Amino acid sequence: MADDIRTHLLEAIGLAAGAREHGNHPFGALLTGPDGSVLLTAENTVLTDHDVTGHAEINLVRLASRTLAPAQLAGATLYTSTEPCAMCAGAIYWSGIRRVVYALAATELNDLAGADPDEPLLDLPCRQVFAAGGGTVEVSGPHLYDEAAAVHAGYWEITG
Repeated sequence: MADDIRTHLLEAIGLAAGAREHGNHPFGALLTGPDGSVLLTAENTVLTDHDVTGHAEINLVRLASRTLAPAQLAGATLYTSTEPCAMCAGAIYWSGIRRVVYALAATELNDLAGADPDEPLLDLPCRQVFAAGGGTVEVSGPHLYDEAAAVHAGYWEITG
């Protein structure tokens, strides 16, 4: 793995830790330009905003769509602490962002969090969502399991 990919994924994991410290689910995301510079960052705000769509990637896409030109979005890379869910993958696709790199796979997160019969699970890998759009989004991941899993340690037992 290239050093810049590792650096950006560790920053996304750091944003996830920040989301947890702020009372939210531990997920974080950032957007870089073609030169690798960080353009924008976001964290999960589901609990504090009382908004089930407040995933880190959705928050990032909303901000990016308001502040960056379509050409900038097309040349950007979205780094995220965990594989984007189907909702987030759809938003990423529609935003025009064409590259996603993630640390923890959704299946790995599900193993860490455990099954909750009261919590819905939409088991649809981001690669399938992107493939339905013609495969125009390049995906790389999972990467850095130990680092990405650490931010979830003990969280799901506390929140259920």
